[in-house]
Amino acid sequence: GRSFAYNKEVYSMIRERMGVTLFTALLTLIFTYALAIPIGIYSAMRQYSVGDYFFTLLGFVGLAMPTFFLALLLMYYINRWTGFSVGGLYSPEFMNQPMSWAKYVDMLKHVAILVIAVGMAGTASVIRIMRSGVLDEVQKQYVIAARSKGLSEVRLLLRYPVRLALNPIVSTIGWVLPGIVSGATVTAIVMNIPTLGALLYEALLAQDTYVAAACI
Repeated sequence: GRSFAYNKEVYSMIRERMGVTLFTALLTLIFTYALAIPIGIYSAMRQYSVGDYFFTLLGFVGLAMPTFFLALLLMYYINRWTGFSVGGLYSPEFMNQPMSWAKYVDMLKHVAILVIAVGMAGTASVIRIMRSGVLDEVQKQYVIAARSKGLSEVRLLLRYPVRLALNPIVSTIGWVLPGIVSGATVTAIVMNIPTLGALLYEALLAQDTYVAAACI
């Protein structure tokens, strides 16, 4: 149908924001696992070390801190230190320009804050799952036997325990991805980034039934 508030086709409104929503969600998912998996492996191999405690603390701070508040802190300090225009999807000089490599890079700089802020929230849980999975595997007999045969520690770790510990990590995508999409809503509103979550919020406030139903 048509939007009551904007008098536009609902399909066209969703299509305008779907690309940004999927792009930021995919980047956040990659960031979460790229950060969490190496930290989880390190924490397992350096159990109860200073580094283990530090990354555990860092992960839980990211989990406990609201994503929009972390985004506000990043926006403030990045703008203060670099003078970079952090709000919105593009800098003012690229707003009405056709898409180019420079405009694409500018967009990446703007969504990076959203990706970091939202990604930090899901990192802690994935770190703990990866850590416990590796710890469980390194204590098994096949690892001890492989180590006794002279296999290097890094090769042993990557060839056996990490490969098996990644299996439960794959299943976490089922709850990490919805958490990313929902968690990015308030953060996207704060940063003025046109995602689907922000559109849904606007539609609910305006009681724009067709837009809200289509977004859901």
